[in-house]
Amino acid sequence: MSVRIDIAELRPERVAVVSSPLAELGMALHALSEPAHHPALQGWVTSVTAGLDSHLADRMCEADFLWRSTFSDLFMPFAGVPGRSTLPGATLADDLGLLDKLSDEQFVDAALEFSCAMPYSSQGPPILADAEMRRRALELAASRGPQQVRFSERLLADPPWIRAWFRQFVEDCDEAFFAGAWSRLRHQLAADARHKTDLLRRRGLAEALASVSPAVTLDESAARITVDKLGDGHSTTGDGGLLLVPTSLGWPHLSVLHRYGWQPALHYPVGSPELAAPPSVDQLALRMTALSHPVRMRICRNLARSAYTTSELAQVHGMTAPEISRHLAVLKKAGLITTRRRGRYVLHQLDVTVVARLGSDFLEGILR
Repeated sequence: MSVRIDIAELRPERVAVVSSPLAELGMALHALSEPAHHPALQGWVTSVTAGLDSHLADRMCEADFLWRSTFSDLFMPFAGVPGRSTLPGATLADDLGLLDKLSDEQFVDAALEFSCAMPYSSQGPPILADAEMRRRALELAASRGPQQVRFSERLLADPPWIRAWFRQFVEDCDEAFFAGAWSRLRHQLAADARHKTDLLRRRGLAEALASVSPAVTLDESAARITVDKLGDGHSTTGDGGLLLVPTSLGWPHLSVLHRYGWQPALHYPVGSPELAAPPSVDQLALRMTALSHPVRMRICRNLARSAYTTSELAQVHGMTAPEISRHLAVLKKAGLITTRRRGRYVLHQLDVTVVARLGSDFLEGILR
């Protein structure tokens, strides 16, 4: 499982690292709606929530599906501007100006992403002109609740009204809490963008992507970027560009904009507490599967307390040495145990640090 971006036609000068005020506001809204995803921001979330005007707080609930469960591409409109080479704006007003350049079809398509009504990585029928697609979107919205139904009905009937509502909401959030946060965060983001840009120029794209996250890799022979995520997707830069957009509020989320026809973008956290080499999604699944077997759980109980040989484990568990060896091989392949030789004996022991980290690894893997 991964998201792949084909970059066969990508020219080096078309790769840009640049922050976006609107994208960061979207991440701020997400953190306010899902504080459990962002424990490091607890103090900031508490402060902002306590100071929110009740009317604005109510409006934040009207369309929180745009930033709570999925990070809507409406917060990165620069990627959808025709030509697929537009950079984010320097100010929030600039980014909103780019949002105005999206067609009503693009706006509605991106806003309905929460309902999964439209194909994402491939071209689908125009929803505003397709009665069946509109019916399907409203049907899916109904399964999510009355708020989504009201929003979707208004969106499909009157896109300009929702566009005006969204713009005013963003401007009100900026005045209420985001302008102060952005004045602090933009310096860190600008410094990270300069660092990544310098890596691009001096060391190449592979080094720059590695500095974004260990979950992002470049296969130069295949001209493909792969982002290790619990999900599948595909995009191509074509004759457009590739954007790397840093966020200070985003960890543990590593978002990949790969909407059909839009410029691909990696929205990555800076200053994150992630491990130097977090496990891949496949490795995470392997570890959880290894620990799910009751015999291996009992073996882990022994190996957590002391080092054992295969023969000792066989005696303790009333099993044959080959049976124990097979279970040990599964645990070792998953990276859960260590082995060391003592004379002619091989001792096995549980890597307690790896097991203790499994919960946070799992959360990061599913939220990435």
